[in-house]
Amino acid sequence: MKMKISGVPLGCNYMDLWKENMKEWDGTLSNRMIHDEHEEDFWHSFLEKKKQNGEGYINSYAYRIQEELLTLLNINDRVVEIGPGWGNYTFCTAEKVKHLTCVDSSQSVIRFLRDETEKQQLNNVSFIHGKWEQLNLEQRYDVVFGINCYYRVSDIGEALLKMNDAASRLAVAGMTSGPEKPHYLDLHRERGYSIKFRRRDYIHLQNILYQLGIMANCKMIEIPKTSTYSSYESLIKDNVSKILTKDYKEQEVEQALSPYVTEKDGRYEYSYTFHAALLYWKPIKI
Repeated sequence: MKMKISGVPLGCNYMDLWKENMKEWDGTLSNRMIHDEHEEDFWHSFLEKKKQNGEGYINSYAYRIQEELLTLLNINDRVVEIGPGWGNYTFCTAEKVKHLTCVDSSQSVIRFLRDETEKQQLNNVSFIHGKWEQLNLEQRYDVVFGINCYYRVSDIGEALLKMNDAASRLAVAGMTSGPEKPHYLDLHRERGYSIKFRRRDYIHLQNILYQLGIMANCKMIEIPKTSTYSSYESLIKDNVSKILTKDYKEQEVEQALSPYVTEKDGRYEYSYTFHAALLYWKPIKI
């Protein structure tokens, strides 16, 4: 059944566009998008690798987003987090609020987070295994949020409406955003290169909410980043991955990288800025 658009049409159905843009640049859907078992295999391998390598679980960029997210939460809130992954926002949220319920479709994620919350003596966290858009919730929560968790959600309108309906005080949808690394933009604009630009971004979510009749606030968060490389070869290798032009010239890539890269003690540093967006709104009746 086609969802009724109650807000502004905008001349484009952004829910259909979202679904279309789930495809790769070659027009196919990845196995992770189609098959739940492939998604489960990914998370099992990913989390095992993190544990074996002794890596820190929180991404460096997440701390800036945490700061802004936590300002939206109250100590007496009962909160749902959708798609927590390896816990970028889980542990800090649990430390602030009365109770946190994590919803994830991966059993590996739930096992990992259950073990970690026990280690950190966070006793106010519970877990639901399932896909958010398919759950039948038995209660409402003060706040419902999800950050970078929508990549497999094809019925994005239904998922956002469920967030709206399940929250009594606030709903928050977050996503890291661009722009792409500047050398990619330069290659596209000045050399005509085809670049694998992101196909879905926060602005799609904002427009979908608008079409659903939800006027969401948008908080943009600036995130500086420096990528460090131990060799010039690794610098080049890491910064051609989004080039779709098959016959690209390495010399042109080097020229595009040059203004943004500095050498320091035999290591190469590439500094740039990307962003994250937090879309948040007071739930409305639709």
